[in-house]
Amino acid sequence: MRVGPAFWDDPDVQRLTREQQEEVRARYGGKDEPGTHPSAADVSVVLVARDDDGTPLGCGALRALGDGAAEVKRMYVVPAARGRGVSRAVLAGLEDAARQRGWTTLRLETGPLQPEAIGLYTSGGYRPIPAFGAYVGDPDAEGSLFFERVLVGDDRGAVVS
Repeated sequence: MRVGPAFWDDPDVQRLTREQQEEVRARYGGKDEPGTHPSAADVSVVLVARDDDGTPLGCGALRALGDGAAEVKRMYVVPAARGRGVSRAVLAGLEDAARQRGWTTLRLETGPLQPEAIGLYTSGGYRPIPAFGAYVGDPDAEGSLFFERVLVGDDRGAVVS
């Protein structure tokens, strides 16, 4: 497996993010995601994990929030590839991309019906925080869970240069 950059409008990225949204809506009874939906205009980093034959296995993206922070968006792994470390590889790639851009903090929104995501983020050093940015006061974000990881001086010794 390899993780590499892609464009938001890449057909594989669009298919993976569409599948991610379909799965989330199915878990939450058709409810749409809270906050501002990501777009090519506001997503700064997109990564795709691919099998050795080029088959897309998963994706993730970052949207700049300002003040050295970015939001993790559209983390997704196709069901057939789950349990193989794909999500950890994509998240590590996103964290590296954030450090390269001088971003010191990553934030994200997820939900209580996504225990796999919660496990990924908490085991990766993300801690619960209150709602941030567009989620503050958004009635659609009621019940959402928010997490943050500070990348500077973190447990891996990362330092932004």
